[in-house]
Amino acid sequence: MRIDIISVIPEILENSLFHSIIKRAADKKIVEIIIHDLRKYGLGKHKQVDDYPYGGEAGMVLMIEPVYDILNDLKKQRKYDAVLYTSPDAKQWNQKEANRISTLKNIIILCGHYKGIDNRIRENLIDEEYSIGDFVLTGGELAAAIMCDSIVRLIPGAISDEQSALFDSFQDNLLAPPVYTRPANFNGWKVPEILLSGNFAEIEKWKENQSYQKTKLLRPDIF
Repeated sequence: MRIDIISVIPEILENSLFHSIIKRAADKKIVEIIIHDLRKYGLGKHKQVDDYPYGGEAGMVLMIEPVYDILNDLKKQRKYDAVLYTSPDAKQWNQKEANRISTLKNIIILCGHYKGIDNRIRENLIDEEYSIGDFVLTGGELAAAIMCDSIVRLIPGAISDEQSALFDSFQDNLLAPPVYTRPANFNGWKVPEILLSGNFAEIEKWKENQSYQKTKLLRPDIF
C-alpha cells in the first residue's frame, strides 16, 4: 500500500510516523508513506498557500490552487483509490473505516489546517472526509498520523501476529475484554481464576461477557 500525505507542516508527520509497527511495515515494503510539503506548490515568491476567507471571518483558509496542482501531479504518476481529507466537521473515523481503507492500494490524505480549506476542494477533489473526534486541532497532521497507524496495522504482514488485530476493540462493535500477564498475583491483586484454568471454551465465554459488560458501561452509544 502507498499513502501520500499532503501537509503544511510535514515535520509533525516525520516525527510521528516512522517508528514501531509502521517503520517495520515500511522496512518490509508492505507500506510506503510519502509526505509532501504543500508549500512547494505555493504561489509567488513567498510560496503562499493560504489567504483570508471571503465574508470577513477571522482566520486563514488553504487556497485551492496549490492543492489542485499537487493532486494533479500525484495523479499523473499513479492511480489513486481515494483522496481523504482530515477535518473536525466530517464523519467519524472508526475501526470499520480503517478496515475498509486498509484494503486499498494507493491513497492520498490531505491534512486540514488553519480555518479549513477552500470548500471547492471538498466539493470537487476529495473522496472521503474524516474526523478523529469532536474537538479542534491546530492542523490535521496528528489526525492523519492516527489514521495511518490504524490502517497500516491491519495490512497483512504489518504485525507479527495477524490474528491479534482481529480481536482489537471495535472489530465486532465491542470493546476488547481486560487482559493480564505474569505474575498471577501481585501485591494481592490477582488475575481472574478463569484465565488460569486452561478451559479455553469457558475462557472465551468469559471474554465475550467481559466485552459486553465493558461496552455497555463505557460505550453505550455503540452497545
